[in-house]
Amino acid sequence: MSETKSLSAVIVDDHPLARMAIKNLLESEGISVIGEAGDGAEALLQVAQQQPDVVIVDVDIPIMSGIEVVEKLRKQQFSQIIIVVSAKNDLFYGKRSADAGANAFISKKEGMTNIIAAVHAAQNGYSYFPFSLNGFVGSLSSEQEMLLSLSSQEIKVMRSLLSGADNMQIAAAMFISNKTVSTYKSRLMEKLGCSSLADLFAFANRNKIG
Repeated sequence: MSETKSLSAVIVDDHPLARMAIKNLLESEGISVIGEAGDGAEALLQVAQQQPDVVIVDVDIPIMSGIEVVEKLRKQQFSQIIIVVSAKNDLFYGKRSADAGANAFISKKEGMTNIIAAVHAAQNGYSYFPFSLNGFVGSLSSEQEMLLSLSSQEIKVMRSLLSGADNMQIAAAMFISNKTVSTYKSRLMEKLGCSSLADLFAFANRNKIG
């Protein structure tokens, strides 16, 4: 499609093979890949330097998550197309991507060719999420509903706990007090019905949260 011919893109994924696959897909559509990054910090640097038309970012990357990259780019007034990709829980990360300001969410399980459809949709002013984020609630499992009840801060604490960080490390990373971390931790554990970290890890594994 000729409308993608003049577009430029930055790809953010910590797996080189995944970056290569996305690059081949974009270049086959005439979209030039002008930068690549393997972590969240490098992603912000690449976008600032290259000023691409499209950013494609995986959720599960080091230093900061893909969702946090989206949030930071939008806070920096980056107004171009951002597409989030993930092989994990579609509904959970799809909703978080939308809330963060992404134009689209693509499940790696559904096939990467949907990235091109998402680019076209965004160019025409549409979001591209392969499910209705608002109309989904009636058929959610109780655990999905629990996940969607978490605030963005509670989610950040949960991800940090799952990556092995303790309260002090989480407090330093999020610029909040130990006491506030404890509050978020208690709240999220209660919302998810978990009484221990072992319960939390089991919950995360069941629901493909990382």
